[in-house]
Amino acid sequence: MTAEQTSSSPSAARGEPLVVLDHVDKWFGDLHVLQDIHLSVARGEVVVVIGPSGSGKSTLCRAINRLETIDKGEISLDGQPLPAEGKELAALRAEVGMVFQSFNLFAHKTILENVTLGPIKVRGIKKADADKRAMELLERVGIAHQAKKYPAQLSGGQQQRVAIARALAMDPKVMLFDEPTSALDPEMIKEVLDVMVDLAEQGMTMVVVTHEMGFARTAADRVVFMADGAIVEENTPEEFFTNPQSERAQDFLSKILKH
Repeated sequence: MTAEQTSSSPSAARGEPLVVLDHVDKWFGDLHVLQDIHLSVARGEVVVVIGPSGSGKSTLCRAINRLETIDKGEISLDGQPLPAEGKELAALRAEVGMVFQSFNLFAHKTILENVTLGPIKVRGIKKADADKRAMELLERVGIAHQAKKYPAQLSGGQQQRVAIARALAMDPKVMLFDEPTSALDPEMIKEVLDVMVDLAEQGMTMVVVTHEMGFARTAADRVVFMADGAIVEENTPEEFFTNPQSERAQDFLSKILKH
């Protein structure tokens, strides 16, 4: 089944494309890490990218906001090509929320300060307004009572929820998640995934690189399976998990779903 056939199914009803990758190639030296990538993410769609380690998933995610440069092709956000550098790139990054594997919080700032820094510095929002919005977001992710603490005083799961609130504080058009639970203890994974499921249900456009197959099954509109730098297959979660079309996906699923 081709990408064209499958990508039209769940996302067509959701609206126009918000993120488009067209003929994207990326090399690290001789290693061809992204191979002729075509991917379109509709407004309000949740796309989960899965695949074996080293398949290019994180590079794909990081290329969407130019944390990784690309060698060929074009990436556009909301109809505008990604700028290469400068103020235009900074403005674009403000439209793209990013949540990493490591939480990347400022250790010397309180939780509240971590969340308000971007809106105040980048968006020019008044401190009182930024504080009010930050507290609403911290409430939404279940940690408003921790606002005056510092990152080191929080668990890993709580820190990752702060990172999600911080990204949301910029009112991004799309949220990128690069293996957001892989550094967490098992009991903390659910609290982060619950926040992500809530976001998905409220219509946030999301691209999620994850090993959490339960999240892929329940929250994704579309699963994109990558291997060796290429998109091998994409489909609805139901179709992908019950009836994978490619041998590579069948092999991958047979290994991970047995455990």
